[in-house]
Amino acid sequence: MHNGASHNGHGALVTPKAVEDDLLDKGRLRSSTFRIAVIVFAVLSVLGVVGFVIRLTDGFSNTPVWGYHAALFAFILTAAQGAPMVAIAPRIANAHWRRSISRVAELFSLVGIVSFVIYIPVAWTLPSMADGRRTLWFYGELNVPAHMPEITTTLVLLALTINGLWLLWVSAMPDFAMLRDRSTGKKKVWFGRLARNWVGTSEQWNWQKHRLGILGAFYFMMLVTAHFAFSLDFGMSLVPGWIDALYPATHAHNSLQAGVAITLVTMYVMYRFGGYKDYINLDQFWGLGKLLFSLSLLWFWFWFSSFIIFWFGAKPAEEAVLDLLFVGPYLPIFFIVFTFAFLVPLWAMIWNPLRKSVWGPVIIACGVLIATLFDRIRVYVAAFSVSELEDKHQMVEIPGAVLPDVADVLIWVGGISACILIYMLGTRIIPPINIWEQKEVLLYRIHKPFHRTEVQVLGKPE
Repeated sequence: MHNGASHNGHGALVTPKAVEDDLLDKGRLRSSTFRIAVIVFAVLSVLGVVGFVIRLTDGFSNTPVWGYHAALFAFILTAAQGAPMVAIAPRIANAHWRRSISRVAELFSLVGIVSFVIYIPVAWTLPSMADGRRTLWFYGELNVPAHMPEITTTLVLLALTINGLWLLWVSAMPDFAMLRDRSTGKKKVWFGRLARNWVGTSEQWNWQKHRLGILGAFYFMMLVTAHFAFSLDFGMSLVPGWIDALYPATHAHNSLQAGVAITLVTMYVMYRFGGYKDYINLDQFWGLGKLLFSLSLLWFWFWFSSFIIFWFGAKPAEEAVLDLLFVGPYLPIFFIVFTFAFLVPLWAMIWNPLRKSVWGPVIIACGVLIATLFDRIRVYVAAFSVSELEDKHQMVEIPGAVLPDVADVLIWVGGISACILIYMLGTRIIPPINIWEQKEVLLYRIHKPFHRTEVQVLGKPE
């Protein structure tokens, strides 16, 4: 049972036809601010290409200078490609509150295209396993190619990207059919191809439900596998003495935390500036706020479980790893990460007025994204900076912190802008609010008198 009227109290949107008309009209109308933002992010994306061209002058064999490029990819993989899980997990749990934001999260699958393009140069910079570093591939003992890490990681990331796009397409098929029926000319043809033969039969709805479940499960598996492969071969194996069985799982957990955070921020932008206050309300912010709080607490468990092993072990190689990643040149960055990924969510979101609000979870989410960004810089810039040390099993001297140069700044600005750009362009084709799920929830919702008030009762589909 849930109190309150439908759609944030706007009683006009209580029929499937009214909801469909309203959301399709919002999708067709774009303000001048939207068009200006698209132009700005397109220009900034070009700056990223300029930065990449500048970086190319250093060559792919100079691995340390590509640390910030690798960190950018790791950040996008962690935050943007973790966001679709915000749609997948609550859908499996039949949570009604996620209906207004499932498409917001699924649209981040488009960012996987940009992410994969950014990854390609990183794969070329990874040194051959012939350099003698420790890996899980047992190079020299097993008959594996010297560049097996690049091959497997590329295949996994490609599978993750395709899976995400497939998930988005299957989810949007009913909405494409609505757009097909309301379009003319070339648009009708294109939307017809995207909708295929969708007419909304019971067989098609059952097909879609099961495909979304299967694709969601495979997306989760591919996401975890991608984080395992990249964090292991492009991070941990490059640092002499860094042996941590938990870190790949930590990397994947960070993706769930950052995925919730980036969905919260995007949801707020659509709520505040996109005209979707009739669909996005306190329920969504409160629901994701609770998820973010729990994942932030779990962040400490993952970090402490790894840190305590190195601290208690205190072998020279382990102490060197602590010096590099935690208490040495990257100590200020680690303080930022620890503060915004754990301390701020812990001490802020224990208060109900802040957690049960629109602005509170969004502010915390911004901090989590900042923490994730700096954490990826801390790990991958540090890892790439020691990739050419002669001793592959223990660091004798800890190099200083590597600061970004002009090319690094341009690449970061361009890469993040390209992610925002492709997301914005995606909303021009795919409705950012899932229309068919908004219409479906009307079938489960009734209003009944209760004493002196009226309450909303929501049923479950199963």
